[in-house]
Amino acid sequence: MKIRIGSRKSKLAMWQTYYVQDKLTKVGVDTEIITMETKGDKILDTSIAKIGSKGVFTEELEEQLANGDIDIAVHSAKDMPSVLPDGFELIAFTDREKSQDVLVSHNPDLSLDDPSKKIIIGTSSVRRRALLKLYYPHVETVDIRGNLQTRIKKMEEGLCDGILLAYAGVHRMNMESLIVQSFPVDQFIPPVGQGCVAIEAAGTLPAEKKEMIRSCVNNPNSEDCLLAERAFLRCLEGGCSIPAFALATLEGNTLSLSGGLVSLDGTKKIISSRTGSRSEAQTIGKELGTFILGSGGRELLVEIRSQQD
Repeated sequence: MKIRIGSRKSKLAMWQTYYVQDKLTKVGVDTEIITMETKGDKILDTSIAKIGSKGVFTEELEEQLANGDIDIAVHSAKDMPSVLPDGFELIAFTDREKSQDVLVSHNPDLSLDDPSKKIIIGTSSVRRRALLKLYYPHVETVDIRGNLQTRIKKMEEGLCDGILLAYAGVHRMNMESLIVQSFPVDQFIPPVGQGCVAIEAAGTLPAEKKEMIRSCVNNPNSEDCLLAERAFLRCLEGGCSIPAFALATLEGNTLSLSGGLVSLDGTKKIISSRTGSRSEAQTIGKELGTFILGSGGRELLVEIRSQQD
């Protein structure tokens, strides 16, 4: 049996792909990696929200899945739309890295806590921009796109003083020495799926391949947490272009989910949490999403989307 693995070409995407490949080869599975560039990799002068968040980093890989040119595609779980196109499914979720946001800078003394200093932070995330406006209103932001190495270079060339990133990517690229501040997950609640790698397949993938991949790669704890988080985001009909956030944690068989929505200018935040059995992960996510929508979230989403148009 041979598994053809599709991936983006960036160093971080390849790290994730080699990580999955290693799990398969350890049990004797023959693998082949096929790389490609996605729309999100090619268009670097426009924000993700303006490109259109659905399929920005996945569309080309899904074409290869549909054609049968690859068996699985490896993604950052946070890049996955809340609703996949017909004929595709996420079949596995890897062990999850720490999910918090961090600030990286070439200036070890940089801190967001001093409102008297002019600070420019690079980020392409609408969620991070909105949370910065909420917690650090004195901070200015500038859009920054590209892979991690490209963003670091832009920072060093003077575009910004620091960059807000996911800890997972910084850690996987061995750049922890650049971290100058970490943000608690109960304040900067991460986006759905941050820190986890998701495996996508077409519905036509043979059952024996699917089960073999799941047995090698899938972490049941990650899966239940991601099912809850993704159900929440699906309820909000959200993706990368809205400042939504959710994080699920497990303690035994009890799953706790915190999540919400913040306005683009940071002046309004709706947040709540739900707890229940891990076997009801998707129900918990849907219940939280329904509550957020009914607590002003529906009107806030209309406001957000009108401002983005």
